[in-house]
Amino acid sequence: MTDFPLHDLDTAPEQSKPLLQNSIKGFGMIPSLHAVMSSSPQLLEGYQLLHKLFQETSFNKEELTVVWQTINVEHECHYCVPAHSLIANMMGVDSELNQALRDRSPLSDPKLQVLHETTLAMVRGRGQISPEQTQAFYNAGYGHQQMLEIVLGLAQKVMSNYVNHIADTPIDERFKQFI
Repeated sequence: MTDFPLHDLDTAPEQSKPLLQNSIKGFGMIPSLHAVMSSSPQLLEGYQLLHKLFQETSFNKEELTVVWQTINVEHECHYCVPAHSLIANMMGVDSELNQALRDRSPLSDPKLQVLHETTLAMVRGRGQISPEQTQAFYNAGYGHQQMLEIVLGLAQKVMSNYVNHIADTPIDERFKQFI
């Protein structure tokens, strides 16, 4: 365990308090990730904004889950994999899709498989993907907008995954059923 504090509304920096209120409105609680991030109000605000913006992209709930979980699993994030499993469940995403992503198994939907492979290539290549992978992405029906939206999702997940690694963020009770 590291020494990063888990702030609440009483202990958080003043700038973080309204952001933690947003967390309570959205989740009915302050997720441990947000409690850790609140030590830096700018980080928490940036993370919340990127999360909101990524949910507003052209991706549907299955595609959002593919991008999020592909990154979480590749980054081996002990916190975000179960957290996004709960989120996928709450969004009504088929549990088999989420489990396949967690198990690194092939996806039954060819278009989602291409999205997974492209996201994985982007993570592993640090943004550099082969012309063949790019063409496969476009052939699957995605376009420039979706390629850029993967970058947005990746930016969001780098923030959370890296914070969870350095802070060893404790997993919230709500997420433990998805460990």
